[in-house]
Amino acid sequence: MKRLLACLAALTVSLGTTGAHAESDPLGDLVAQALKDAAPVLDFFKLKATLYHSGGGIRGLDSLGCKVVPMRTAAVDGKSVPRHTLLFIKETVGLPMPDGSKHDGYWYASDVGGAIHTGRIDLFTGQGAASMGPLMPLNLASLTVAKVGTFAGCPHA
Repeated sequence: MKRLLACLAALTVSLGTTGAHAESDPLGDLVAQALKDAAPVLDFFKLKATLYHSGGGIRGLDSLGCKVVPMRTAAVDGKSVPRHTLLFIKETVGLPMPDGSKHDGYWYASDVGGAIHTGRIDLFTGQGAASMGPLMPLNLASLTVAKVGTFAGCPHA
């Protein structure tokens, strides 16, 4: 159910970015109502985000011992958002991925950091400072993050 609702939210956001301007948005209204009705089921977090990239002392492995994956790996506090949590960040849907595809909004909480405290999340963008470019236009002060599941082992790219 959680994954279905997250997919509906992603569909609504991606359809909204096609450039079509309609006075009514029945699909968006339907998804918004479904998310509102599911609010007791989904765990939502309002988190302030920072970005990090490889280079400058960042090693290539997360705290699970897995390879960090650009635009997928998220560092969390480990308490309010535990490791092994599959997250959906609606603001990242449609952003460009390193392979040229569009982001689906899913991130893996597979890393922790000493500077990551309650109310914060750190998103891994890739190689070098230029990799942070696609996320810079976002309001990093308040991202809408939903826990949509858990994962075992290392997240896949």
